[in-house]
Amino acid sequence: MAATLKLSQLISSLSYALDITEGQPEGHCVRSCWIGMHIGRTLGLAPQELWDLYYAILLKDLGCSSNAARICELYLTDDRSFKQDFKQVGASLPQMLGFVFSNTGTHAAGWRERAASIVNVLRRGKEMADELINTRCHRGADIARQLRFNENVANGIQYLDEHWDGSGRPLGLQRDAIPLNARIALLAQVIDVFHVTHGRHAALDEAVRRGGGWFDPELVAAFRGAGRDTAFWQRLESDDIERAVLELEPAQCTVPLDDDYMDEIAEGFGQVVDSKSPFTAGHSQRVGHYADRIGEELGLNPQRRRWLKRGALLHDVGKLGVSNTILDKPGKLTPEEWEAVKLHAGHTETILGRIESFAELAKVAGAHHERLDGKGYPRGLAASEIALETRVITTADIFDAIHAARPYHPENPVPETLAIMRENLGSALDPACFEALEAVLREEDALESDVICLT
Repeated sequence: MAATLKLSQLISSLSYALDITEGQPEGHCVRSCWIGMHIGRTLGLAPQELWDLYYAILLKDLGCSSNAARICELYLTDDRSFKQDFKQVGASLPQMLGFVFSNTGTHAAGWRERAASIVNVLRRGKEMADELINTRCHRGADIARQLRFNENVANGIQYLDEHWDGSGRPLGLQRDAIPLNARIALLAQVIDVFHVTHGRHAALDEAVRRGGGWFDPELVAAFRGAGRDTAFWQRLESDDIERAVLELEPAQCTVPLDDDYMDEIAEGFGQVVDSKSPFTAGHSQRVGHYADRIGEELGLNPQRRRWLKRGALLHDVGKLGVSNTILDKPGKLTPEEWEAVKLHAGHTETILGRIESFAELAKVAGAHHERLDGKGYPRGLAASEIALETRVITTADIFDAIHAARPYHPENPVPETLAIMRENLGSALDPACFEALEAVLREEDALESDVICLT
């Protein structure tokens, strides 16, 4: 599989997960890449510089999940709508005040709590924004480095929110002290947001309006040059924009995508998912581990286990599209909130399914909430329609969900976790997978055999 899949195909497809985390229409990172690469080409950047720019833009939101929970906590609002609206806010005081009043306290218990939240933001707004942006930018850059990308790519992500005039964050860098990739990525990002929401002319006007403030004037001029070509806009607005972006990667700088690298990318995006909530820290990694070990107990060959572990690491990637006001809610979910949670399984399948060679993996990972009794979601599959690998991921996922602390329950000891799971054998859980899990836990000394009778 790795021999036929290119790095650009994998990253561009996974970038759709970053789009939904930011509350952006699908394809935001891909379209931003199209815009930014044309700016880079107009500037005459060398192939290696263009390659660095290409991945800096596709991965610009790699750390975006890491501040989602904090946004909900500080602003008492939905993190995804907050982020979506924030990308349209300029530097003027009326715009900032309008944003604060529209996006603060929307999930408050009452008007008093909302008023207190707004006052807190007005008093501490700069400090709060500094914290959120610093967290996101540094986390994204760190994950990019883990994924073998060089410092030019990592710095493009880390300094994305710096402004030409020094008014940005996290360091208040000015002019050429801001890495070029970051300058181009920020401009491309804003252009896409305004183009999608208000059209071509509004995007151009916004770029010119912020030139010399947020944006490097030379880059704005380069964009205006690229934007004179009608074909530039037509391709940007076309259904095959992703294919067009794949064609923009400098061929002479292509990086081989072997199995080891694919494993690292799956682990990296698993970290993006787990960063969304403090209650899911390490969840994808643990599900990946237990799925691999259960697969081993069931006799799956090493290559199939490797494939299975990637699916387990990415099984919750669709949760990036669920608000933290729901994910971190300590009480019972409303019917509407539960329906929003259930959408994540379909999101996972859609995101992974964008990669042609991941078609089977997308179905296996996206079905991890299906049940043997047909009462699962998103499709309500019958037992005969649920693959063994899905049953393995489901078993590992349920074990960690019950065992680890969550907003709605404290950590459960292993024996109690298994007792709860045993009540669902044959209905939600595959008995053979459960038996394999018990064997794994015994081998890893997570379960003392004299504490509970294993059947």
